[in-house]
Amino acid sequence: MSLVDTLVADLSDESRELDDLVADLDDATWSRPTPAPGWTIAHQIAHLSWTDGMALLAATDPDGFAVALTEAAPNAERYVDEAAERGAAAAPARILHDWRTARSALADALRAVPDGVKIPWFGPPMSAASMATARLMETWAHGLDVADALGVARTPTDRIKGVVHIGVRTRDFAYTVNGLTPPEAGFRYELTAPSGQLWTWGPEDAPDIVRGPAVDFCGVVTQRRAAADSDLTVDGDEARRWVRIAQAFAGPPGAGREPAGTATKD
Repeated sequence: MSLVDTLVADLSDESRELDDLVADLDDATWSRPTPAPGWTIAHQIAHLSWTDGMALLAATDPDGFAVALTEAAPNAERYVDEAAERGAAAAPARILHDWRTARSALADALRAVPDGVKIPWFGPPMSAASMATARLMETWAHGLDVADALGVARTPTDRIKGVVHIGVRTRDFAYTVNGLTPPEAGFRYELTAPSGQLWTWGPEDAPDIVRGPAVDFCGVVTQRRAAADSDLTVDGDEARRWVRIAQAFAGPPGAGREPAGTATKD
């Protein structure tokens, strides 16, 4: 199995697990608020459906995606939220149907992307493997919001390695999107996978080190958990600075989540 096939299979499994959480919900529960301010479960799934559809467009019709990108430019700050609002207004059965259709077609499209071809996106163009990993990261993060809204504790799997990978790769992006200069020295990451395996990135002699459960790291870099509420051990001034702004997703700086017991940001 190729790398793309493996990553697409991980994305499909992650999507299916979230699908299982919402498939039998009644309409009232689809309207339940999630930890993301203003977003219900319907908004979360509608957003995934829309972004999977946009990724499908980018992978199969780059010119069509360029048109969509141009149309979005004047309203960049509200474009994604407005798409979620429109999607969430549909009946839950329609939202679920559209998401299933989009993600299935995207999986086929990513497998068909020729080696070396980059897919255009809202940020830098990506390979099919990178797009599959990015979609896995977002599906995991929004799935966590849904699980939190339902009071469900999900069992993490080693699929989250893709989420960790993006969190590590976007270190400098988190600095620049917040108007800060990234440090020249790399960080060391020593994270324990759900399977118990140790995953490592970065130089062994780095002065800034992040250690702990990989699932906690994923929660922090997707801004679903405050670092203070995690079991991560963070050594070094820059690493401590970074975990407060870490952001694995594209776009302007995210508001993040306040530590438990403090007021929630609007």
